[in-house]
Amino acid sequence: MPPLIRQPKDDGDVRFPSVGKSTLLCNLAGVFSEVAAYEFTTLTTVPGVIRYKGAKIQLLDLPGIIEGAKDGKGRGKQVIAVARTCSLILMVLDVMKPLQHKKLLEYELEGFGIRLNKQPPNIGFKRKEKGGINLTMLVPQSELDLDLVKSILAEYRIHNADVTLRYDATSEDLIDVIEGNRVYIPCIYVLNKIDQISIEELDIIYRIPHTVPISAHHKWNFDDLLEKVWEYLNLIRIYTKPKGQLPDYSQPIVLNAERKSIEDLCMKIHKSLQKDFKCALVWGASAKHNPQRVGRDHVLIDEDVVQVIKK
Repeated sequence: MPPLIRQPKDDGDVRFPSVGKSTLLCNLAGVFSEVAAYEFTTLTTVPGVIRYKGAKIQLLDLPGIIEGAKDGKGRGKQVIAVARTCSLILMVLDVMKPLQHKKLLEYELEGFGIRLNKQPPNIGFKRKEKGGINLTMLVPQSELDLDLVKSILAEYRIHNADVTLRYDATSEDLIDVIEGNRVYIPCIYVLNKIDQISIEELDIIYRIPHTVPISAHHKWNFDDLLEKVWEYLNLIRIYTKPKGQLPDYSQPIVLNAERKSIEDLCMKIHKSLQKDFKCALVWGASAKHNPQRVGRDHVLIDEDVVQVIKK
């Protein structure tokens, strides 16, 4: 199974057995996870912490999954259930084995409602008490039409609903929206054991989307992997400055780049700071001048310095 990463919480690792995932955890996070040259060495989830750019990112080394995991084989359901909670999945694959492994792992995760490197379908869906099925298509559709939409909804015993297709959607997209239990997680495909391939083969691998080739044993290309993890987690660092003191650059507050307002920062520090908040002083790229006095709606940028002023 792959390693899983949770934001500054964790990150998970999914892979087939014996692809070097535990070696990666040992060398990346400095945590011992039993390593051996046979399959299913890892039998339980092993947590570790990566420290990168001042942030602590939790990495979970999960037991390997096999074909049929989504149906419960090899404790697959328990392993994949952990993967659903993570902010990022590292799918560790053996570069010497066919990329068919990648398709099989994706199939197992898809069967458990995990969508990798995808955005939630931009489909409006609202049940109603009466009125039948009302379908609105904002763009031409190559697959879905009113009859097919009605047929799909009938499978779920839905006979009254408003459906809005805002892009050229598929049947699977509509089913995902109806089910409502899908999770959309970024994934990095970590191709291990590149010390066993040629430079020409490595050049080809670099062209595969969402892929980072490494050698866990020799610790090759870990810098690229960590930078890609940071990019896919979509994080920014904010430094705090107590009044009359220099900013604390050793312990940044890490925020998701989609939730990076002053209000989000206060919530991250402590909920009570919301009530006592008066204004904030900001130094950095988001400020029009240094310092700038701002309110709780001000949007921050990576490596801004913030001083919160209480009432």
